[in-house]
Amino acid sequence: MVPKLGSCYYPEHWPEEQWKKDAEEMIASGLSWVRIGEFAWSRMEPEEDNQNFKWLDRAISILGDAGLNVVMSTPTAAPPRWVVDKWPDMLIVDSNGQSRKFGSRRHYCFSHEGYLQESLRITKILAERYGKNPYIKAWQLDNEYGCHETTLSYSVSAAKAFRSWLTNKYKSIDVLNESWANVFWSMEYNRFDQIDLPNQTVCEANPSHELDFRRFSSDQVIKFNRSQAEIMRAHTEALLIHNYMGQITDFDHYVVGDDLDIASWDSYPLGFLEDRSTQDEDFKLKFMRFGDPDFQAFHHDLYRTVGKGRWWVMEQQPGPVNWAPYNPEPAPGMVRLWSWEAIAHGAEVVSYFRWRQAPFAQEQMHAGLQRPDGSSAPGLAQASQVAKELKELKDIQQVQAKVAIVFDYESCWAWEVQPQGKDFSYFGLIYDYYKSFRSLGLSIDILSPYHKNLDDYKIVVMPGLMHIDKSLELAIESFKGVLIAGPRTGSKTLNMHVPKELPPIVPGIKGTVASVETLRPNASISIEEGGNFICWMENLVDCDNVIEQCDDGRPALIGNKNRQYLAGWPDQEALRRILSDSCSTQNISITSLPNNVRLRDTLKYRFWFNYSETESIVGGVKLPPSGVIWESI
Repeated sequence: MVPKLGSCYYPEHWPEEQWKKDAEEMIASGLSWVRIGEFAWSRMEPEEDNQNFKWLDRAISILGDAGLNVVMSTPTAAPPRWVVDKWPDMLIVDSNGQSRKFGSRRHYCFSHEGYLQESLRITKILAERYGKNPYIKAWQLDNEYGCHETTLSYSVSAAKAFRSWLTNKYKSIDVLNESWANVFWSMEYNRFDQIDLPNQTVCEANPSHELDFRRFSSDQVIKFNRSQAEIMRAHTEALLIHNYMGQITDFDHYVVGDDLDIASWDSYPLGFLEDRSTQDEDFKLKFMRFGDPDFQAFHHDLYRTVGKGRWWVMEQQPGPVNWAPYNPEPAPGMVRLWSWEAIAHGAEVVSYFRWRQAPFAQEQMHAGLQRPDGSSAPGLAQASQVAKELKELKDIQQVQAKVAIVFDYESCWAWEVQPQGKDFSYFGLIYDYYKSFRSLGLSIDILSPYHKNLDDYKIVVMPGLMHIDKSLELAIESFKGVLIAGPRTGSKTLNMHVPKELPPIVPGIKGTVASVETLRPNASISIEEGGNFICWMENLVDCDNVIEQCDDGRPALIGNKNRQYLAGWPDQEALRRILSDSCSTQNISITSLPNNVRLRDTLKYRFWFNYSETESIVGGVKLPPSGVIWESI
């Protein structure tokens, strides 16, 4: 595979006489892909029954004639005003019952049938017009599903669709009442049309009700994406893509990905550090110009799985963004580092957002590869440097990692519905394991909960997995390596009940969770062998074998060398120690890394990355500030 570079471009934002010059400069800078069209609906169709595609025809021809491969987009993430006027109830409604107004983007409700048909109509028009265009090599469907908290909608349309979804699932209202245990608090229903959405209740809604609403909402995203994909498949052989976001977990990306050819995501290391990280202020200050050393890598590995091995970065941060609480300038060299780290994790394309900074509207403070006047911004030279380096380092092949983490969207919904502790986060729990593996110099694969074969791995961890699917259970039973589960693994039925046989329900683990407690942020429980449990602690009884225990005598780690269960949420000291021990038993070589240095192994090369303004030396490898180095292995 020879990775390529690209950029996001908005011909509708610039004078037409400038398009050819822009395209030529993109090629001269080493770019070969360009994404267009995802927010251009009002220019494609200024009003109902009044379409204007001539400008888009010319833009595609100019870009393609210059040598660029075009990613064309369906524009459905930003329906124009006339569509909202036609369907005034299509707007998404938040959990407080407030309709989200027109004036930005992603203002539609996935459950509104009128808007779905409107989106499919414009998709079909585009597919028929451009499906065979030789310059269009890929299609992006919509843009950033779920961004701005737009998956869950509490509209009238959503309530109607939810009742239909429940009817199809349960068939009988008695079955639903039993599945949700509605005998509790006299919540029993007589008919499906009595069921409302689980918001604005006096206190928490029934967790079974709320989890089903999360499943339904995910299915609405899947339906919306699949409907566009089916139209496209009938008119084009070009690749189908969607650009996911960082730490958006409210729909099942694996299932959405089943209908696409490639997964992509939008990587904004500094924006995400400020906007989504739960790290403390000292960490954010230290890495404010570099980004969290593990956050991007986690999503690279996740979306490689979502795309079944094929994935891109559709939007790579090239400078300061506009949407985070604070928006610092990347340290010199970091755009290059982020690009190479994506490539080392298997990205086929790294596309920078955007070619030129907009001089107007909401994103006018968001940097591009060029400034608004067309002069070069700092990121452009770094992108060009990557393009030149790619000509010398062409053969970057992925290799299966020795360790893997199971990541499950449904478990994330379950623990958001019933966290039990204010600070409990499924994403945070998984991410802590990922960070620990990375700090040991290991490459990691992310597995879906539907994975059917673990045999090629030496260590698999599955913390917090709500319910173990039958196919995964069979894979565990035949797995010869080390399995590490807990806390909360196998602790609920699919109906969000405590299992009749008390958890953990994990093959090969004997023990019972007698009770759980959640800890305040400044509290911890010490483990005798080193480190602590934080946030979450389970009291285990009737254990087959206690491997480690807490200072207060409670079991901390149970099982044997190949099947282990952790009774709590370990801090980094405890996790690194436990994972290191498992690596030792499996003859996995580790390299203890400082928190600013990370590495990634491919088939032929080892890549080193320095998330720091100072030189770092690890294992005899000298890394310059914001440096990327690769060596043959």
